[in-house]
Amino acid sequence: MNIAIIGPTHPYKGGIAKHTTELARRLEQAGHNVVLESWKHQYPWFYPGTQRVARPEIPPFNNVRQSLSWRNPFSWLLAGQRLKTYDQIIFVWWVPTFHGPIYRAISMAAGKKPAKTVLCHNVLPHESRPGDRWLAKQLMQKVNKILVHTQEQAQVAKQLTPRPVAVTELPAVITKPATLPPYKVKHKLLFFGFIRPYKGVDVLLKALARVPDVQLTIAGECWGGREQYDQLINDLGLQNRVHLQTDYVPEEAISDLILGADAVVLSYKHGTASFNVQLAHAHGRPVIATKTGSLPQHVRDGKDGLLCKPDDVEDLAKTIQEFYKPGRAAQLAKGVKAEGDEVAWQNYLQTLLQ
Repeated sequence: MNIAIIGPTHPYKGGIAKHTTELARRLEQAGHNVVLESWKHQYPWFYPGTQRVARPEIPPFNNVRQSLSWRNPFSWLLAGQRLKTYDQIIFVWWVPTFHGPIYRAISMAAGKKPAKTVLCHNVLPHESRPGDRWLAKQLMQKVNKILVHTQEQAQVAKQLTPRPVAVTELPAVITKPATLPPYKVKHKLLFFGFIRPYKGVDVLLKALARVPDVQLTIAGECWGGREQYDQLINDLGLQNRVHLQTDYVPEEAISDLILGADAVVLSYKHGTASFNVQLAHAHGRPVIATKTGSLPQHVRDGKDGLLCKPDDVEDLAKTIQEFYKPGRAAQLAKGVKAEGDEVAWQNYLQTLLQ
């Protein structure tokens, strides 16, 4: 089958770019002829954070055309024209404001022959913008299928389109360390990833203020500036217990960051899917997470991590206290088993193409 994927890849960074690259590679390994139509200019200049990295975060895919530009409609139409004879077009979707008009133009220019699937990392953004629902509808009502990663997201998609909505687990794309040092409790926790309001860093800080003698590193680029978190840290008197690192964390620095913590905390108020549970477990670290999105599917409560209520300072504080009861952290670390990704990827490709 001739398959085109429209989405980000190196030099663009982050989990979606890595997932898109790995998807292209695995489809090619399955015997398909795959092209990855990617971006020359993905976002306007005001996008918060670093867009590109010098070194690939995972091995790059070879057959890539980096010609799409958000500011050049001719690049959209030319991409669609190139794909007229393809069997399948997969649109990697997460920002309706930018991708909605572009993907709709590509779809129309490609014509009726290619089957079209929208692969949704988020059906609608976590921080909504005017017109998001309308832009999502304009594309999703015209394609053959929608693919999402949780049942909650399936319900959102079904409100926007009568087209079939398939649900499958998001397989991880992670680099696993060759060996792990012995687990030793250091009374240090880690929040890792893009710092955005829906991820509940404010809730985590307020919970930490109720748990003495525990340090926290918050590492990741900050959506909308770090000032509000600096102020909250000061207001809570956590200046000596919280290290706020808001530069982009390169791939080669991730392992040391995780191995320096007792557990990774995912304090999401709401969410869809995240690689961070699998990433923590691959490093032998338990996870403290909220019961939202796909997080409860990957954290076995009381076995390799602990679960708590989302957006609940008191419950998160109690859960951190539970984690640090004598012997509890070490017990949970012993229960951690890195998830195999081969079965997950096989199921993913099957659901995507069926």
